[in-house]
Amino acid sequence: MLTPEQGDQVVVEPTYMGDIRYFFRDRDIDHMGQKGFDLGSYEGVKRNALAVYAHTGPEGDMPPEKEAKWSSNRKQTFLNWILRSYPVGTPKEQAGLQLVAPRTPSRLRKNVRNLTAGEAALLKRAFQGLMDRDPLDSNSYYAIAGLHGLPGSWCSHHINQYNPWHRIFLRTFEDALRSVPGCEGVTLPYWDIETPLPPLLSEDPFATYTLPIDPGLQSQAPQPGKYYPYTIERNDPATIEANVKAFGMLDDIETSRSQTMWGAYNQGGYQKFSIQAHDSGHLSIGPTMAAQEVAAFDPVFWFFHCNLDRLWLEWQQSVDATTLQGFKSTVTGDMTWLDGPAPLDSLPPFMSTNAQSIELDVGYEGDASVSDTPVAFENTFGSLSADRKFKIRKDAVSIRVKNIARLNIPGSFIVNLLADGKVVARRAFFQPDAPKKCATCAKQELVNLDFRIEQKKVVGREISISIEVPSQAEIGAAFPLGGAGSPTINARLLLQDQ
Repeated sequence: MLTPEQGDQVVVEPTYMGDIRYFFRDRDIDHMGQKGFDLGSYEGVKRNALAVYAHTGPEGDMPPEKEAKWSSNRKQTFLNWILRSYPVGTPKEQAGLQLVAPRTPSRLRKNVRNLTAGEAALLKRAFQGLMDRDPLDSNSYYAIAGLHGLPGSWCSHHINQYNPWHRIFLRTFEDALRSVPGCEGVTLPYWDIETPLPPLLSEDPFATYTLPIDPGLQSQAPQPGKYYPYTIERNDPATIEANVKAFGMLDDIETSRSQTMWGAYNQGGYQKFSIQAHDSGHLSIGPTMAAQEVAAFDPVFWFFHCNLDRLWLEWQQSVDATTLQGFKSTVTGDMTWLDGPAPLDSLPPFMSTNAQSIELDVGYEGDASVSDTPVAFENTFGSLSADRKFKIRKDAVSIRVKNIARLNIPGSFIVNLLADGKVVARRAFFQPDAPKKCATCAKQELVNLDFRIEQKKVVGREISISIEVPSQAEIGAAFPLGGAGSPTINARLLLQDQ
C-alpha cells in the first residue's frame, strides 16, 4: 500500500494494475464495502471513480484520517486515469508499490528432481503408509484420492473454484502424508511438466496403484464394476512428452503466466489458460489421468497438480496477488464465490473457504520470489472502446472453438484444429464419462477452447475442426460435430491494451 508521500509524483499515464489499485488500504475497502462501494476490484473502482475523485484530495473527506488523505498529485494521477478511459494496464516493479510484504512459508515444496536420497525414501514411506491403510479409513490413500472422482465425486473443474479447491486438496493430502509415523516433516514435491517424467515417479509406490475396493459401489449413484478391478494406466515418458507438446500445454502455461488479470473461466485471463493447460496435461499422461473418475488414484496426479499450484502461486507473486486484497484486485466479474457468505465461498467437502486458499502458508523451491526472469505481461482483448488506444498484435491469431455442448460428449475429449485438412493444433478437455449427471458440469454446459496460432499456419487456408473421445477408441474415437451442439469457429486479431 502506498502512502500519499510515496505516491506524490503525478503519473501522466497511470493504469489500474500498475498504479491505481495501490491507492486503497484494506480499511478503505472494508469500510466502503459496508456502504455498498467496491474499491477492491477494477470494475468496482471504475464504477465508483467519479465519487472517489469527488471525495478525495487534501481537503476531501475520504479517507477520514489526516495522515492518509490523498495529496493533490495523487488525485491528479487518479483523474488522469479517468481521462484515459480507465486502462487496466499491467503490473510493474516500482519502489513503494506493494500490497503486502513477502513472508516466509512454513512449508517448502521441492522439485521432485532435487530430492535427496533420504527425502525420496521418506516420501516413498509416506505414500506407502497411506496406501497400506484400510481404504475405508478417511485418512487413507484410497479415501482422499476418491474425493476427486469416484466415489466422492466432488467435481470442481471449469469453475472459479478450480484453483482454490485443488490447492486445499493438495494440502489435505500432504497433511495425510505427514500423519504416517516418522513422516511428520514430509512435503509434496512438484513435477515441472516442462521436463520429462522424473525416473523416481516410475518407481514403486509411485509407478502404479490398484484400487482395493469398488469405488462405484460407494458413489451416490452406484455404478459397480466399471472401475473394479482396476489398476492405473499411464503412458511411457516419451509419449507423455510428445503429448504435452502436441496439446500445446506449454504454450497455454506461458500464456497464463503473462496474463495481467485472473479473468473469467471460458473467456480469458490467468484461470482460463491455466485450466486449459491442466486439461491437456491430464490427457497427455495416460488413460487413468484422462478419466476424471479415477485420475487422482494415479500417484503422478499429486506431483502434476503440485506443479500447477506452484505456477498459480508464481503468478500471484508476479502480480502482487498473494493476499485476499491483492487477489481481488485481479478478479473480474462476480466475486461472491470468493468473499460471499457461506455456502457461496465454500470448498466442499473441505472446511476451508476460497478466500483462505489465497494466502495458504506454502512455498515452492525456485518460485517467482527468487526468479530473475521478468514476466512479459499482456492485456489482450477481442474488442475495446473506441476512445481507447490499442495496438493490434501481429505475431499470432486467436482462434476460439466456441459453444461446445460438452454434456453430450461421453468423457474427456480432444478438439483438433485443421488447416486444409491437416492438424495444426490440438487442445484437450477433461471431464467425467457422464457429464450430464455432474451438477458442476451442468453449470458450464457450453465451453470454449482457445488456440493461439501463427498467422502463416492458418491465413489463406481452409479451417475446420474435429473432435475425438479417446476413451471410446474401441468403437471409434471420432465424435460427430453435430453431437456437440452447434460449435462455431471464431478467429480474431488480438488487441493489445495501452
